[in-house]
Order: sequence, then structure tokens, then C-alpha cells
Amino acid sequence: MGLFLLDYGAGNVQSLANTLARLGHDFRWISSAQDFDTATSLIFPGVGAFQTAVDGLASRGFIEPLRAYIASGRPYFGICIGMQILFQSSAEGEAAGLGLIPSPIDRFSDVDKSVPHMGWNSVDFLDTDHKSNEGMDEASHYYFVHSYRAAYDPDGRPEAAQWVHSVTQYGQEVFVATVRKGNVFGSQFHPEKSGAAGLKLLDAWLHESEFERTHAAPTPRISRPPKPKDTFTKRIVACMDVRANDQGDLVVTKGDQYDVREKPSTPNPTDPSLAISAAGAVRNLGKPVALAERYFAEGADEIALLNITSFRHSPLHDQPMLAVVRAAAQKIFVPLTIGGGIRDTYDPDGTRRSALEVAGAYFRAGADKVSIGSEAVHAVERMRAAGGRGDGTSAIETIAHAYGRQAVVVSIDPKRTYVDLPYDGPHRGEVVFGLEDGPEQERGRAWWYQCTVSGGRELRDLSVVELAQGVEALGAGEILLNSIDRDGTGLGFDLDLVRLVRRSVKVPVVASSGAGRAEHFAEVFEEAEVEAALAAGIFHRKEVGIAEVKKTLLEAGINVRGL
Repeated sequence: MGLFLLDYGAGNVQSLANTLARLGHDFRWISSAQDFDTATSLIFPGVGAFQTAVDGLASRGFIEPLRAYIASGRPYFGICIGMQILFQSSAEGEAAGLGLIPSPIDRFSDVDKSVPHMGWNSVDFLDTDHKSNEGMDEASHYYFVHSYRAAYDPDGRPEAAQWVHSVTQYGQEVFVATVRKGNVFGSQFHPEKSGAAGLKLLDAWLHESEFERTHAAPTPRISRPPKPKDTFTKRIVACMDVRANDQGDLVVTKGDQYDVREKPSTPNPTDPSLAISAAGAVRNLGKPVALAERYFAEGADEIALLNITSFRHSPLHDQPMLAVVRAAAQKIFVPLTIGGGIRDTYDPDGTRRSALEVAGAYFRAGADKVSIGSEAVHAVERMRAAGGRGDGTSAIETIAHAYGRQAVVVSIDPKRTYVDLPYDGPHRGEVVFGLEDGPEQERGRAWWYQCTVSGGRELRDLSVVELAQGVEALGAGEILLNSIDRDGTGLGFDLDLVRLVRRSVKVPVVASSGAGRAEHFAEVFEEAEVEAALAAGIFHRKEVGIAEVKKTLLEAGINVRGL
């Protein structure tokens, strides 16, 4: 079988290649228009923005060969943009789609939910006779990450409805999850990032007979009104702070209030030199690839690798970190976020490297999202100084334009700044007051959350709400909300901080810093309504397990992906 993968030049297509290799399927890349004639099966893993995808296909002369390939009746599997391009058009740009499915792609409403739709959700089949053909089931969860969707409208668009194989609900919107008709199959979700369920789907499609993959009947029009509640799950993210130790090896570390050096300890009575040598050394909690593989096996919904050393010379010259990403992407089949050094920089020889170029290198290595930290603070400062509009040159703007806002995470590191009461300063609308029955050190006190850069070492005259709303306006698709005050304490997430940011933005928020028990995750989901919660040290040291967290959440009635 001549299986080919189509790469239009942007996004993380390497993850699908890794998945197919894991499943034992040989494939080749489409490198010229002539390759479409050779292919007997084609997968288009479209990752990124619709306009960028169409422009990329057009610049390579692939639009008409792709159209001809699909018209030939040979099997086609489109993923995300690879499915959306089958439709007439998308609100994510002005380019036209192939028009096979007579319906547009529009943006989700953010009235009752965060956008992008980022996380794990289930599907509802429209034709139960097709269930066994796809390797899919309604009990599994699949990974979605998109701001634009095709609405399911069997009455208003009956011809388009004949293509729809399954639907998903997010908030009160029912949209197309998979399409199947004739030789075409497509999924809005990413099977290559959907763990075992996604691998099962891909393997089942590739093992179907040629007749099954080319003669799917139209789907009957079936009404699917919204249910009272969707099946969107809360995500548990395992995070690894990666940096070089004093010997130059990359290790996973964790600090208290961002201090990752071992503190002096009582000398070992058997061998006093052991404790002395450890004092001041970078805390080593394991190797990043091995830990990533462990967390994938334990059921993490997402994994983050944050390079807290940043880069000694240039991100594109930091080959050890790129190698870590490539190796991790071959082992894990859930979303992978990479952070650290995603900014405009220069090589030692003076060559300029844009943040977009750096992000592209990490996407091609296997990352799904990039996390931006200090650069985001500076970008918002520039935007505010310019009257509230970005100039299009920041890392957030350029990466979001090319890859879609769902590819951009902004990591925020706020710190409490205490004020005297009564307070009538510029941040009075964001002041938090300590509870009388709260921690003793907070009683009778008030504070606002001030943003920092350089790993929390430098304060900036910017509040956490100003920063969160600023990065959302620039194009960030998700906020990773840390807390310098709670980091490493095990006291639980800073709920005042999380609630403040959650109600200030419309993009998903990941709560971070302070988790010490499984109950803390239930607490932040119930009281702050965030989409995801992250932990590091308690997972590294096995003080709390991912399975324990999910069991606690299920017992609390919180929807999570099964292990």
C-alpha cells in the first residue's frame, strides 16, 4: 500500500509520523505534485490556521493535485484542518476550501465557554451501523484543539449533514467531529494526540479493506439537539521544569519559589561528604524523556516541558533540548507543550532568529504548543504604550497567525504585592482581602497580583489581569497561571488568583503552583472553574499519583478522561 502523508509546511505533523511508526505502518511524505499520482492512501494532518494551510498548499502547487486525488476515489483521511479544508470556507481567513462539503467553518461562540475548545471530549455517532468500522466508541475521549468548527445543522444544510459521521458538543454547540462518505474520512480531533483511543482509530482505518475505505454510504439525517451538559473533561497536566545541571546534563528539577538548588542539610552520619556535596547542586528528579513516558502511561492528559535554563546561545543551537522533544514525541501520544526561549534572538554569529522560526523548529520536532513567558509581558507593555493595539511583531502574534492561537500558551508568574488599607491605588479593582478565618499571615491584609519576568526575579508595573487580558488580545490561546507565593508549598492552588484570572478572560486557563493533595485539584475545578490543573513536584516525587487525582475528581462528580 502506498501510504503518503501530506505536509503543507507548518504545524506538528511529526506526531502523526511517530504514531504511524509506533503502529508499524510504512509511509512516505508528499514532496511533489507527482506524488499524489503514486499514493494509494493519503493522510492530511492539518495543524495550524486554515488560511496558512491553504496558502501553504497553494505555494507548493498542491491544491489541484489534492482535489484530483480525492475525486479519484482513493482513500483520504483528513485531520483537523485536513478535515476542515473539505468544507466551502472558514472564518479563520479569506481562502476558500475545496467545497466538497457544502457548509462553512465558523468560530465557536465564547458566551458560555472558553475558546479555543482545547481538551478531551467524546463523540456521538449518527449512524450506529458504522461504529465498528472506525475503531471508535462513544465511551472514549478524543483530543480537540480548535477555535473554529462546522456546526451540525441537518435541517438547514441537509446535503452537508449526509457527510457527518459523528458529532461532539461543547457548551451548547453541537458540531461535526468526524465526516465519512465515499472514500473520505475526516476527524476534527487529533487521533495522534488521543492516546490509546486515537491509535486504535488510525490502526483500524489503515487495516480496513480498500472497499470499506472507499465506499462509505451517506449518513442519515438525524436530529441532535444539545444535551443539558457536554462531555468535555478537565485536564490533568504533568509539568517538568528542565534545565542543565552543573555537569551540563538536562535534568528535571523543581524548586520552592523557583529556587532549584539543594539547600544545606545535616551531614550523613555514615558519610558526611554526601550531604556536603549535594548542597547547592541543581535538584535532580529524573530524566525528562523517561518521566514524560511515565506520565503518559499513568494517564496524564497533557505534558509540559519547560526549559527554565532558557538558552546559552540560541534556541536553534540548543540541540539537547530539541533532542529531548523529538525523543519524548516518539514515546507519548498526548499533547506536548514546550516552553523556554521562544522569542526573537540572535545566533553567536549575529544571525537573527525570530520567535516564529524557533517555534517552528519545536513544532517540527514534535511539540503541539509553545509556552511564552517574559516575552509576553514585554509585548503587553509595548501594546499598552501604543494605545492598546499590537504591532503584529510579537512572538504571540506571529506564531498565532501562522499556527493558530491554539498553539500559543502564555505562562504568567504573578506575585502578591501587599498594600496598606484603605487602598485607592491604580489596581484597586483587583485587590484581594485576606479572610478572617484564612491563613494567619493573610488575616487583615490586602494585596494585588503583580507580574514578573525572568523566572520571578524582576517585578513589572503590570497586574495579572492587565497581562492576561493583554495576551488574550494579542492572540494567546491558553494561559498557564503560576503563583510565586504558592509554588512548592503544597498548600493548594491560590484560588483568589485563579478566580480573578478565570473571570477576566475567555481563553482556557491552566491552574498551577501549590498542589499538595488530590483534593486540591477538585477544589480548583469546583471553585475556580478552570479547564486544567498542573502539578510537578508531587508527581515527580510520587507523593500524589495521577490515578489518585482522577479518582478523587470522579468521586467529586468532575468529568475526567478515563485511565
